[in-house]
Amino acid sequence: MGIEIERKFLVIGEAWRQGEGEYLCQGYLNRDKQRTVRVRMAGAAGREQAWLTIKGASAGATRAEFEYAIPPGDARQLLALSDGPLVEKIRRRIAHGGLIWEVDEFLGDNLGLVVAEVELQRADQAVDLPDWVGREVTEDPRYFNSQLAALPFSRW
Repeated sequence: MGIEIERKFLVIGEAWRQGEGEYLCQGYLNRDKQRTVRVRMAGAAGREQAWLTIKGASAGATRAEFEYAIPPGDARQLLALSDGPLVEKIRRRIAHGGLIWEVDEFLGDNLGLVVAEVELQRADQAVDLPDWVGREVTEDPRYFNSQLAALPFSRW
C-alpha cells in the first residue's frame, strides 16, 4: 500500500519565489471524506504529463495514496467529468533542510492562497522550517485541494 506522510503550511513573505514554477491543473472525480479520486495534468501543451490519484482518509499527516500515470488525452476527458471547478496552481520545488518543499501558488478562484507541503518518511520526523513558512494547516480540511474545488479560497 502507498502511504503519504505530508505536512502543510501557509506561506509568508516572498523568499519562496525561487526558480521556475510548473503549471498544474487538477479535478476531482470523487471528494468523499473516506477517499478522493483526482486527475492531474502538469506541464505545457505538447509536453503534458497526467496522473490518476486515489487517496484514503487522513489520519493526522498520514493517508493511503495510490498514483498512476495516464495518457494526457484521457486526463483531459476525465477533467471534463470533474465534480466542481478545476484547481489550478503554479508549483515550485524548493530544497531546504534535506527535504524538497512543494510551494503551490493557487490561481483562479483560489488566487491569493499560497501553501507549502513537505513529504516525510515518518510522521514524527523532525522538520527544519524555512523562514517563509507560516502557520501549519496540516489538519485543517479547508486547505485540502479537494475542498478548494468545492469551496474556493475566494469564498471564505
